Amino acid sequence: MQTAKQSTYKITEETLTRSLSCYDLGTVKYSDAWELQKELYRLRLNGEIPDTLLLLEHPHVYTLGKAANKENVIAKPEFIQSHGIEIFEIDRGGDVTYHGPGQIVGYAILNLAEWKKDAHEYLRAIEETIIRTCANYGIETERQPEYTGVWRGDNKICAIGVKISRWITMHGFAFNVNTDLDLFNGIIPCGIKEKGVTSLSRELNRGISLHEVKKKIVKNFAKVFGYKNFTFNAGYPVLN
Repeated sequence: MQTAKQSTYKITEETLTRSLSCYDLGTVKYSDAWELQKELYRLRLNGEIPDTLLLLEHPHVYTLGKAANKENVIAKPEFIQSHGIEIFEIDRGGDVTYHGPGQIVGYAILNLAEWKKDAHEYLRAIEETIIRTCANYGIETERQPEYTGVWRGDNKICAIGVKISRWITMHGFAFNVNTDLDLFNGIIPCGIKEKGVTSLSRELNRGISLHEVKKKIVKNFAKVFGYKNFTFNAGYPVLN
């Protein structure tokens, strides 16, 4: 397993010509973020925008990937109702996961044809971004060969689920920072019964500025994916 101290990602002259636009959207309803992703996908496919990374939080929501087992949502109706949890079946890979306040969700709309036409390498690069971000806080995390995501021992700190169509990516990662982990009790996260979940704040035993973590994610993402130029903006992208 690869730890935060190891890296296999090298920046080449070819990747240095690419640019990345990042946006901090604050808190966004899941349905609104999904619609925004679809529009950004269309624009990126047509070459009208550069590679784009959205960072945001969602209100409480459970999402089920296209291969998800619905029985992995184990919450009783009163639990779902009392917490105001929405449930969405979506088109990403992976099983069921939770999004909510204190968790940084990253949606990447990238053209992999301009980087690497390799879905496996793309997933590993997202993992590397989070591994490096955790290392910035002195927390060593790792991969587990049989599972996608970033782990602290047997506890997942970041879930990953993506969609790639015509080499344009959608969806991305869910990084537990100040997340209320009790909300994971309503699901079997990613359908893995024998594993648990953790958060950056639990590992550090303190709360953390989400904006500070987002800035570190952007820097690490740009480095891992080899962007020469990148911007980080508050608010939504301007769409024509």
